[in-house]
Amino acid sequence: MIKIGMVSLGCAKNLVDSEMILGMLKNGGFEIVNNPKDADGIIVNTCGFILDAKQEAIDTILDMAKYHKKLIVVGCLVQRYEQELKKELPEVDLFVPIRDYAALADRINALFNVDTIKEGLCPTNRVLSTPSFTAYLKISEGCNNCCSYCAIPLIRGSFRSKPLNEVIEEAKMLAKQGIKELVIISQDTTRYGTDFNDGTTIVTLLNELLKIKEFDYIRMLYLYPSEVTDELLILMNKEKRLTPYFDMPIQHASSKVLKAMNRRGNKKYLYELFKRTKHFIPNAILRTTIIVGFPGETEEDFEELIKFIEDVKFDHLGAFTYSREEDTVAYSLPNQVDEKVKEDRLNRLMRIQRKISYDLNKKHIGEVMEGLVVAKRSDGKYEFRSGWNAPDDVDGKIIVESNKALKIGEKISVKITDAFAYDLYGIVLN
Repeated sequence: MIKIGMVSLGCAKNLVDSEMILGMLKNGGFEIVNNPKDADGIIVNTCGFILDAKQEAIDTILDMAKYHKKLIVVGCLVQRYEQELKKELPEVDLFVPIRDYAALADRINALFNVDTIKEGLCPTNRVLSTPSFTAYLKISEGCNNCCSYCAIPLIRGSFRSKPLNEVIEEAKMLAKQGIKELVIISQDTTRYGTDFNDGTTIVTLLNELLKIKEFDYIRMLYLYPSEVTDELLILMNKEKRLTPYFDMPIQHASSKVLKAMNRRGNKKYLYELFKRTKHFIPNAILRTTIIVGFPGETEEDFEELIKFIEDVKFDHLGAFTYSREEDTVAYSLPNQVDEKVKEDRLNRLMRIQRKISYDLNKKHIGEVMEGLVVAKRSDGKYEFRSGWNAPDDVDGKIIVESNKALKIGEKISVKITDAFAYDLYGIVLN
């Protein structure tokens, strides 16, 4: 039996692809192994979104090449730079870009001189790599937003919703596997169904998913701000299994910078959006992403952004310096910001967010949260996830003490007793 290992880089959407690849290989008689030393072949599923991700992908490929196994490289980096990679990385035996995934089975068969892989990638045939109680559900491919800094449409193509019946079939498969926490992902989750022209929306999908009673929690990530409707907010307020967690990447708050980024909406709209969200769902947890140092961002633009963040007060905020990506509109924009200025603004922003986060976290002291045990720590304490933090390791952790042994995936109630800049601390209630 051929043994195969995999390294999956990048986002959760890429991880779902990796799980489908492993499912295809397992059905084809391959054995999945975790140690590259034990493998006959290693697959690296790459990210090619920004410079840091590209560097991580190259480093990982070179690390895996040291094991002298059959080396297969797939994913976004290959989609973007296939020919250059073939020239620069002779250590790799097979490159497969995303556009050729339909031929992935045949190419791996040929590489190992077998014909055992009979079927291609299938969403209902995944080897889950997440903990046994949680899984991602990818509901679309590609993106139509064409933000001027972003290479995703170049890599993944235009936005395409997965048919509703296929999404529900996949969700039911996950429910049968014991999944309690379903995390809906997409490049643009709130756009779901708009390309069907039959009235299907993300609300339609959520109502169908709510019929699957095995899911204790249904959470959405990657909500484009301009597509968060009152209908969606009303549903999330009514249905307690829909986690009131709003991951809405705004990227900036200066209307001038937002326009240059080709983002829909402006500062006024964003203020109204977060006010509206809190009106419908007072306990909403707000998460966002910010880019600092975008071409043409002045000190005044940055101060405008800071004021916005101080006004809205996000529970979780991730920030990055602008990465200049070839073939994007922003690559050729004038007034590129100096790297030192970018780093300085990033540090200033995160110092302010650290205080905001700490102040918000202190307000949770005394609160009782319901959620799942996600890990046992070496010090005997446990890590716990509630509606406050997402499973992608971007948010802080909730660390809890218990006077009895807990099972991973167990549903418990926790009283928050202490708060830190990014983490919470609590005790399990009997």
